[in-house]
Amino acid sequence: MEYISLLSDILWTYVLLAALLGCGLWFTWRTRFVQFRMVGEMLRLLSDSGMKSEQGRRHISSFQAFMVSLASRIGTGNLAGVATAIAVGGPGAVFWMWLIALIGAATAFVESTLAQLYKQPHSDSYIGGPAYYIRKGMHSRWMAALFAILITLTFALANNAVQSNTIAGAMQQAFGLDPMLVGAGLTAVTLAVVFGGIQRVARVCSVLVPVMAVGYLVLAVAIVALNIEKVPHVFGIIVSNAFGMGQALGGGLGMTVIYGVKRGLFSNEAGEGSAPNVAATAAVSHPVKQGLIQALGVFTDTLVVCSCTAIIILISGLYTDPDLNGIQLTQSAMQSEVGSVGPVFVAVAIFLFAFSSIIGNYYYGEANVRYLSESKTLLAVFRLCSGGLMVMFGALASLDTVWSLVDVCMALLTLCNLVAIATLGRLTFRLLDDYRSQRRRGIRDPQFHRSQMPDIADQLDCWQ
Repeated sequence: MEYISLLSDILWTYVLLAALLGCGLWFTWRTRFVQFRMVGEMLRLLSDSGMKSEQGRRHISSFQAFMVSLASRIGTGNLAGVATAIAVGGPGAVFWMWLIALIGAATAFVESTLAQLYKQPHSDSYIGGPAYYIRKGMHSRWMAALFAILITLTFALANNAVQSNTIAGAMQQAFGLDPMLVGAGLTAVTLAVVFGGIQRVARVCSVLVPVMAVGYLVLAVAIVALNIEKVPHVFGIIVSNAFGMGQALGGGLGMTVIYGVKRGLFSNEAGEGSAPNVAATAAVSHPVKQGLIQALGVFTDTLVVCSCTAIIILISGLYTDPDLNGIQLTQSAMQSEVGSVGPVFVAVAIFLFAFSSIIGNYYYGEANVRYLSESKTLLAVFRLCSGGLMVMFGALASLDTVWSLVDVCMALLTLCNLVAIATLGRLTFRLLDDYRSQRRRGIRDPQFHRSQMPDIADQLDCWQ
């Protein structure tokens, strides 16, 4: 495990940090700050909901695709991940989480728009993602296969272990439940959902995500309102520590930046290549629509949900306790503000957050297993491994083990995807120009046809 941790530090310190920030800044500039200038359009598009019918087939709506991706984003990263970033990197790590979200929203827009452009029809929805735009757009089968393998390892296996580990830890602290028992119950419920396919995953997430997010935000906002006089001080601590001034834990500027970016990426997934797998399933009239909606998901995750957790932890002052980390720190901070009901509420919230993430992560894996092979046997084995084996493993493994494993997988996956979207990003810029042109002409519902891109029309399976 020491070697995995060392590899993670090398990748994040010397490679991934520069790649993420570099691509994010480039996409922000080339899209003319799309993540800031088109927030109103993002909110307008999100109002389109419900299942759509095309030629007698049912498809995932834009809203449902947003909710499935948000289900994966809003999970342990928002409760346990934020706590870990603060415990190890200090309060300043929160600033770098915000920054990577603001810049990364442009990256999320690019990757999800590409996923829509290169999607292809499937039996019960569209299907697509980085593996598809790498193979079709870059004409690289080996790199597409590599991505499909990496995302399956990262999300459906390593990430699901983190989610179940956090659920088990929260349930043990709040109710004294044996992790073995929690793992067994969680495994059974997960398998029941994932064997239902993407339609069931979408239905579950479209209900779970709004309920859990609203419930958590209501309590978090209430806590902040009751401590409103402390909020300016909290923001002052975050900003001062962000640039190496007076870190509470002596982590140093490097540790603050790295953990802020690490946990920010784990939470919002911008540039990681995960959300495009779900973005591709949506039935929309123009690829840019889903790109804009997925960019909004980054803001929702980090700037809203993560910020609420961070403020509660910093208000409590418990982040200086070296014995508290991960979900236990969040639970203790909540308990200090609302009493004994705090750990129980967090345990219930983390179950909903993490469980929805487990099934969202599972779909990322399924989409890429289907890319590698249409074998029903292989798919069944994958479902058993993702929803069964790794969920149980995560419930019993140590905190350091599951986080080190996911950090390495996440770094390799993100690098692979960044190479692809940096190469194909020019297509997104053309699509965005077309979308903006139609909106300027007063067209409320912009349309795209592959004839508008004759140079790549033969690579597109949809958009006739």
